[in-house]
Amino acid sequence: MANTKRLCTLVLRLMAVAATLSAAVVMATSHERSNVLGLSFEAKYNHTPAFRYFVIANAIVTVYGFLVLFLPSKSQLWRLVVALDMVLTMLLTSGISAALAIGSVGRHGNSYAGWLPICGQVPKYCDQVKGALIASFVGLLIYAVLLLYAIHDVLDPLLLHKT
Repeated sequence: MANTKRLCTLVLRLMAVAATLSAAVVMATSHERSNVLGLSFEAKYNHTPAFRYFVIANAIVTVYGFLVLFLPSKSQLWRLVVALDMVLTMLLTSGISAALAIGSVGRHGNSYAGWLPICGQVPKYCDQVKGALIASFVGLLIYAVLLLYAIHDVLDPLLLHKT
């Protein structure tokens, strides 16, 4: 039974690492050049601080997830992992939120500020941003499941383990 739990946790962590890594890579490689009314402009992730934050947050969560894979199952560090899972799940949530806000402005514009939507001019860029957001959200869901499992398994809030 313990091996099955460990295997499920390992598979979930590998899926989370893959999701956050792919989100970071897809966002970091997103760029497109366009001409509008004779003016050339380039849409690139590093032109927006929120997208840079998104990439950095996903990279941090990816490295953390990869390092936790090598933690022995009987280690007392799993109590620390519960706290770090919580912190990094929050970091991932904030990165997704920031990127989603800027992505929404890019897709729909902001009539109050006079910002026009850009996704009509750079559709490939917007599709890559959307794909990165989806991959990161999948990673967030997996980390939420891992966090709930870790809270249940390590901290035993319902006091189900026999002493």
